[in-house]
Amino acid sequence: MSENRLAIGIDFGATTIKTGVVFQGHVIDRAPPIATREFEAPTALIDALVRTVDDLRDKHPRVAGLGAGMPGFVDFGKGLVHGLTNVPNWTSIPLRKILNDATGLPTVIDNRANCMAVAEWRLGAARGFRDIVFINLETGVGGALIANGRMIRGARFVAGEIGQTSIDWHGRPGEFGNRGALERYLGTEELAADARDTYADAGVQKSVAECSFGALITAAHRGDPVATARWNEIAAMLASALANCCWLLNPQVVVVGGSITRAGELLFNPLRESLFAGLSHPFTDHLMLVPAAFGHDAGVIGAAALALEAEPNPGSGHH
Repeated sequence: MSENRLAIGIDFGATTIKTGVVFQGHVIDRAPPIATREFEAPTALIDALVRTVDDLRDKHPRVAGLGAGMPGFVDFGKGLVHGLTNVPNWTSIPLRKILNDATGLPTVIDNRANCMAVAEWRLGAARGFRDIVFINLETGVGGALIANGRMIRGARFVAGEIGQTSIDWHGRPGEFGNRGALERYLGTEELAADARDTYADAGVQKSVAECSFGALITAAHRGDPVATARWNEIAAMLASALANCCWLLNPQVVVVGGSITRAGELLFNPLRESLFAGLSHPFTDHLMLVPAAFGHDAGVIGAAALALEAEPNPGSGHH
């Protein structure tokens, strides 16, 4: 049974890569994080990853699988990572085969948000549900869709990119040619810059650094009207995207993950109100809106869970 096996999960974030050994949904050992900005080529970075995996396996020889959650577009079927914005010269790297050959472990590569969603679906806030919308809001906005107990991957394995769906067809130009992409409003940097502008309109000068998630949370709890208005606006924008997902998929539960969830009811009260106002009764009768359970460990736990669920790769040998 996979529940009694160890696996290593890799969570490849915007600035750091976290790697850990997972047992029964818990990270029982962690490697020192790897800073992506220290590497100018994929080869050196992958070598560092392999060394990290080897170090963990020296301490945990019973590890039975390896999973990696990657940002950007991942070909789940072929184990290819098409490109990474945070690592130069990363183009169509066959990462699954490279890691499999280097470690001998059955290896799975998936989109990072999909890995986080798997953690919440198998073990966390969406456990027991079969129809799930998952969204993760950090530097960028990622998403994953689960319908009838199966991850929706799409024809080329890139389904579920909620951050690239539009909330305004006249809106800001998106990175991939689309206008009004949710990520252009709710990414960490965009949120802070917009808050700075809102303060400026109210006659208050603040730096972008003074308008972070944490600062807006603190300010709103103090009764700052600008911060409170920003949280209501953030909730309305997020609700717009999530309502579209609900109309398309009719989920049982919507799970919201990422740093933004630290806002608690500052976000979830107006989000729940806006989301439910945009849906009719058959959609809302049993719909739950919940924060993710696993926080910063979700990617590692989900990648490890996927590794244990996967069939062994052809050619998997021993370490």
